[in-house]
Amino acid sequence: MPKGKSYKKYTPEFKVMVVETMHKEGLSYREAAKQFEVSTHNIVANWDRIYIEEGKEALSIERRGQKWGYPAKLMKKDEKDLVSQIQRLQAENAYLKKLNALVTERVRSKKKHK
Repeated sequence: MPKGKSYKKYTPEFKVMVVETMHKEGLSYREAAKQFEVSTHNIVANWDRIYIEEGKEALSIERRGQKWGYPAKLMKKDEKDLVSQIQRLQAENAYLKKLNALVTERVRSKKKHK
């Protein structure tokens, strides 16, 4: 895009209309972008992902300057859930490593006694 030229802004209502029409009529991202004169199909794909993952209200959130789909900060509850899930997975991984070592040792000892 040439220097000094601004990007086109789309209203939340327009985004919802594009995504819902696309779903209703079975349009591809490219077809929807062409029909509604959106500059690129990638924009429609992002709107669709946000609509599906977060709901149509999320299409009204200004997201420029962020990576698409990632909120600026995780909510504290989400952080706690993720930390507890990581801890459970680490414990499970450690348990499975110990179990594997025991099984391997048992197999070796059986081979020695034969």
